[in-house]
Formats: sequence, C-alpha cells, structure tokens
Amino acid sequence: GAKISVTYGRPYAKGRKIAGGLIPYDKPWRTGADEATTLVTDKALMFGSTHVQPGTYTLYTQAREGGTWQLIINKQTGQWGTEYDQKQDLARIPMKVGKTSAPVEQHTLEIADTPSGGELRLSWENTLATVPFTVMK
Repeated sequence: GAKISVTYGRPYAKGRKIAGGLIPYDKPWRTGADEATTLVTDKALMFGSTHVQPGTYTLYTQAREGGTWQLIINKQTGQWGTEYDQKQDLARIPMKVGKTSAPVEQHTLEIADTPSGGELRLSWENTLATVPFTVMK
C-alpha cells in the first residue's frame, strides 16, 4: 500500500572481501557506492518499534563480525556516501543476518512483499541481511 524506492550504487565484489572488507565491521557504511543510499516513502512505515514518517532518508548499515547488523535510518539527505552525521540518526534497527543461497557478485538491495508488509533485503557475496517493516494506515 506504499510507494517505496531505494536509490543506491551497485558495486561488484570482483574477488574482494566484502563483509569485514568493503563493508567495514563496527562503523557505518553507505550501503552502496558513491552517493549516499536513499529511501523514499509516501506512507509512514514501522521498522520494529521505529515510526518512519513519509519522506526521504539516507540508509547506512553497520556490520558486526558474528553479531547483529544494524540498518541506520538517517535524516540527513543529499550528501556524498561517506558524509555521515550520527546526530542525524532517526533510528538503528537490528537486521537478521544469514547466508545467501548462491554467491551474489553485485551488491543488491531489494524490497520484498511479505504477509505483514515488506522486508528490506541486502545481499552481497555470501551475506543476506534483512529487516522487516510494516506500512502504517
């Protein structure tokens, strides 16, 4: 019931180490390449207990070795991907991390429909990180 878009750069693995390499552990990553990754929604969303009003946001990801990853929803927009201001964070939402069924060469973000709303999925190399959300009425 919502119009949601994600705009991001799609780097290739090209034999490089991804988790713990191109995606650094324990610090925010731009969730793509080049310009900051943006999420635009025309309806209010709920990520866990976080209410996200309609609008434009920047997405970052914080990976943890052997631990829970976090999706960072940031209110600052229009910046280059490496320009991160933690004071602009709207929320940090835990992501479920698992393995992909096959290696993924090009970084991919997708929004999948689910019975309860949707799921944002990040896949690259052998890692799949997901976070569910619901569309508010």
